[in-house]
Amino acid sequence: MRSRSPLRGWWAALPPAAGGAVMAAGILSVGLELTGHGLLSLAALAASAALWLLLAADFTVRLAGDRGRFRAEADTPAALGAVAATTVLGTRISQLGRQDAAAALLVLAALIWPWLLLAVLRHWRRRMPGVVFLVCVATQGLAVLGAALSTVHHLAWLARAALVCFCLGVLLYALALRRFDFREVCGGAGDHWVAGGALAITALAGAKLTASPAGAAGPAHAVLRAATPAALALSLAWYAVLLAAEVRSPRPRYDIRRWSTVFPLGMTATACLTAASVTGPAWLRPLGEVLLWIAVAAWALTFAAFLLSRRPCRPRSG
Repeated sequence: MRSRSPLRGWWAALPPAAGGAVMAAGILSVGLELTGHGLLSLAALAASAALWLLLAADFTVRLAGDRGRFRAEADTPAALGAVAATTVLGTRISQLGRQDAAAALLVLAALIWPWLLLAVLRHWRRRMPGVVFLVCVATQGLAVLGAALSTVHHLAWLARAALVCFCLGVLLYALALRRFDFREVCGGAGDHWVAGGALAITALAGAKLTASPAGAAGPAHAVLRAATPAALALSLAWYAVLLAAEVRSPRPRYDIRRWSTVFPLGMTATACLTAASVTGPAWLRPLGEVLLWIAVAAWALTFAAFLLSRRPCRPRSG
């Protein structure tokens, strides 16, 4: 019998948390484009798209050939990373001007979102890790991409649907916060940062909706203009708390959930950059630029740690 190649073995062992790597590269691509670093942005987009295709193929293979494992993994909050990753990639593709492709990704994400969300909510328990906040991230990802497309195509109905997702995402964040195990702040493996990242994507969705047909006037406009800076302020507070916890309790070993640290770092930076031009004060832009390069550095360190973790151990002599 032929032994399995290392690549095939690695692919077969991919957990749902691998979606964090797609989200991390995708949001860095969005932020780098906002700051005028086009070549770096395209490189990050290429990495995000390649990883998304790999995970989409894995998703399809497991659905067709390993239903038991597929159902078991679909019940976990990490499965919603597939929705979040698809919407983040779609947002960057929309930013690139490929609106048809972005719309196709929005439809795909919207189709799998309710099924995965209901499966996850049915299996919630007390004291869950930070990945529990993906119920909010995935929902707000739909709001962000829907708002972006509604602005491009002047579709008020799509903006209203995105606004519904925004409101639902806020509710889901509150519910997830009640389930979150706060001991993860000092002991989590990386996905505890999603507690702040979920608020950052909420702020990004609010900023996008403020510029869309649904947020152009009326009560929605006032609510969004208040909710967006509030969510951003809370996400920055989480950023400070989580960073202090990392300094106090360092966790240097590589874990695939560390990509779920990079994503909130990049999302917080992108939310600052976007809010600065829509609802926030001018100082948010330089803050967003600083936070963006911190996120880029975190991506590079995480990628280096991943490569070191794949290096085969040499047998001891003697």
